[in-house]
Amino acid sequence: MTSRLRIGVAGAGLLGRVLAVQLGASGHEVHVHDPASGPQERGATGWTAAGMLSPLAELETADERVFRWGQRSIELWPGILRRLPQPVEFRCDGSLLVAHREDLGAARRVVDLLARKAPAGHQAQDLAPKELAQLEPSLKAGLHAWLLPGEGQIHTVQAMQALQAGALDTTWHWSSSVSEVLPRCLRTATGDERYDWVFDVRGLGARPQLPVRGVRGEIFWLQAPGLGLRRPVRLLHARHRVYLVPREPDIVVVGASEIEGEDRSPVSVRSTVELLAAACSILPPLAEARIVHTESNLRPALPDNQPLLEHAPGLVRINGLFRHGWLIAPGLVESALECLA
Repeated sequence: MTSRLRIGVAGAGLLGRVLAVQLGASGHEVHVHDPASGPQERGATGWTAAGMLSPLAELETADERVFRWGQRSIELWPGILRRLPQPVEFRCDGSLLVAHREDLGAARRVVDLLARKAPAGHQAQDLAPKELAQLEPSLKAGLHAWLLPGEGQIHTVQAMQALQAGALDTTWHWSSSVSEVLPRCLRTATGDERYDWVFDVRGLGARPQLPVRGVRGEIFWLQAPGLGLRRPVRLLHARHRVYLVPREPDIVVVGASEIEGEDRSPVSVRSTVELLAAACSILPPLAEARIVHTESNLRPALPDNQPLLEHAPGLVRINGLFRHGWLIAPGLVESALECLA
């Protein structure tokens, strides 16, 4: 077993919180530095995400590492959540891809792409109309649909809160910006903090050390009592990749725009009209739902839109999770911590 280490983490977003939980559970002394004023400040991207756990669906744009980390993370999440002091909604009942009849050609190309990229034994399953109606009766009749078994969802806000509250032997240094991460050293406004190992998980804060950029995303929380939707649903459309994610007791989260640019202003009218119209086209009862919350944030992405895991003696950098954060965080952290073994 690795001896007890004093470890510094730059960044208290999703990765920083998972690192703190896993490192603390292994008996290490953890110090997390973040510019936020406190644990509830919602600047990190992890607060905004819908929490889809979709390794197969993400293969449309991601590489096999994302798939493998995603599969492993789905295995790891239940054990992590059981150790936390607060309940977190988590389900793995599968997810759905759906398409309107006029978009079937484009949808089939996506499904065929997933079939070519996925390892053996991981394929989307065609659903007959009757099967879709049995799984999700609130969806519009006549949709073409595919089931992705084993995929799931996590309540991101609950998880961000519980991860911070459940990190053992962790000191949280709020209002502590890290300007530079060096081997065994975090450079802050008050001086250099020395550690046995340091982890750089600052996202956009890692500039200029990494060529990371922000990609704007926007989501909507809709309250729809009695809707009964159980699984995450993605609409395969020529212009949109709209998703719907149910949360207990009666919330549906709708997203996800991808806009190149680092504008943090409120959700735009264009996104509101386009995303909600697309959502209602597959789930008509949403037309009577109430918009209870909207949010925009920036996903950290590298030039190739793939995640970075980089080791050096005394230093680990993780960045560029783009839209895969909740999907791959536990598996990626597990890989990152191999350097301490």
